[in-house]
Amino acid sequence: MKIYLIGFMGSGKTFRGRQLSQKLGIPFFDLDEQVVNQEGISVKRIFEEKGEEYFRMAEKEALHIITESHDAFVMATGGGTPCYFNNIEYMKKSGTTVWINTPHETLFNRLIREKEERPLLNRLSDEQLRSFIIKKYADRKIYYEQSALNIDDENTTLEELTEKIVHV
Repeated sequence: MKIYLIGFMGSGKTFRGRQLSQKLGIPFFDLDEQVVNQEGISVKRIFEEKGEEYFRMAEKEALHIITESHDAFVMATGGGTPCYFNNIEYMKKSGTTVWINTPHETLFNRLIREKEERPLLNRLSDEQLRSFIIKKYADRKIYYEQSALNIDDENTTLEELTEKIVHV
């Protein structure tokens, strides 16, 4: 069982992923953490020093390495992972994709606290952050909607999430 959690940054993919992997008794991977381990520097520094395109290539490589070297896992992908290099198709063919769908206002409230650590957000004012979420979410939604499951972040319990995934 290979489970890919996708959704916008701040949607709770890592939080949900850790819970889900523990409940299912399978390994958990955070794709951003894997890229950091692979590159030896933070995501923020990768963006600053090497650019987003380099990061996306490293992200794709880490996605493929984990997928091809493990029979079962839960993976929290990056918010943009499904949007590049046909990653959404690759994940759909390799396992079960689950969109953690989170309202804009919830994303804003979470991301405002994490702004400095996120390369795409750290130079935005609060109002720019709100606009960024709305626009980038609209751009990425076409990829997120391709998931096998669409989970309402605020109204789905761990038990309900597990039950839905097991019965896909």
